[in-house]
Amino acid sequence: MKKHNFSAGPCILPQEVLKKAADAVQNFSGLELSLIEISHRSKDFVEVMENARSLVKELLNLPDGYSVLFLQGGASMQFLMTSYNLMKVDGKAAYLDTGTWSSKALKEAKIFGEVAVIASSKDKGYGYIPKDYSIPNNIDYLHLTSNNTIFGTQLKEFPKTHSLLVCDMSSDIFSRQLDFSQFDLIYAGAQKNMGPAGATLVIVKDEILGKTGRKIPSMLDYQVHLSKDSMFNTPPVFAVYTSMLTLQWLKEKGGISVIEKENEVKAALLYAEIDANPHFQGFAAKEDRSSMNVTFTLTDESKSKEFDKLWNEAGINGLKGHRSVGGYRASMYNALPIESVQVLVDVMKKLN
Repeated sequence: MKKHNFSAGPCILPQEVLKKAADAVQNFSGLELSLIEISHRSKDFVEVMENARSLVKELLNLPDGYSVLFLQGGASMQFLMTSYNLMKVDGKAAYLDTGTWSSKALKEAKIFGEVAVIASSKDKGYGYIPKDYSIPNNIDYLHLTSNNTIFGTQLKEFPKTHSLLVCDMSSDIFSRQLDFSQFDLIYAGAQKNMGPAGATLVIVKDEILGKTGRKIPSMLDYQVHLSKDSMFNTPPVFAVYTSMLTLQWLKEKGGISVIEKENEVKAALLYAEIDANPHFQGFAAKEDRSSMNVTFTLTDESKSKEFDKLWNEAGINGLKGHRSVGGYRASMYNALPIESVQVLVDVMKKLN
């Protein structure tokens, strides 16, 4: 039976990408060597890294003056690195607290200086995005989280600020069209929508670096990694290669404009059933609903065994909600076909 993969991460990947990645593990680029045993300094892998970075710039329509890095440590390492590289000595940063990951990010920032939490949705279980807040003038940067995987909320608009604008886009990058040039630094763990776990994408405007007045350890210094083209140390070769394949797949589909329309159709289909079916209710505020992570609960918890049996029998995987929210979470990343969403909707209709 075909499995319908709604896992929140590591994410579903296109079948053709998985096939090519599997082939490369056996025989990469006709070398009669595995991708994971060749030198990362070899011409063949250097081309992979350059192609991956080039595809990022192309798909996001980034202007000159931005650099792309593939690093390790996940988005959690970027909670630390953004502050290390952008917050001045005795500096200050502002954070919009919209969920678990933004909360973890601001905790790390407090190590380096003052942090202003300009607004938070914690008061209602992170079920909405704060709207009315002011941004201080005396900050080094403003940090946002574009999509909240656990709670199913998503920023639909981004504030204007005179400071640097930093955004964690781990779970919705490459899923919708944005003016990416409005951001000074973007980071994203690959495993939510781009590739396997192990690689972290960082996009940074070159001119903002080297201005903190602090000494930064080499492994945490963006400028060091930029000077070595993401190869200051051995990169996660399989994760970078598979991310490159996924980006190629997205380009061949027609890019972000095409995938955004598909994502909107998938989200509309599932949210319509949640709103129409008396057995279910959405968790996130309607105006802030994520197109990537749909969170919902049963109106009658006594039906959980019946519903769980139905979706498991239908070959659905990864539907259980995060332990901090409960209920259910359908993560519908780029590679998830609408047929899988229809299977879930059909299951929901069967619940008596």
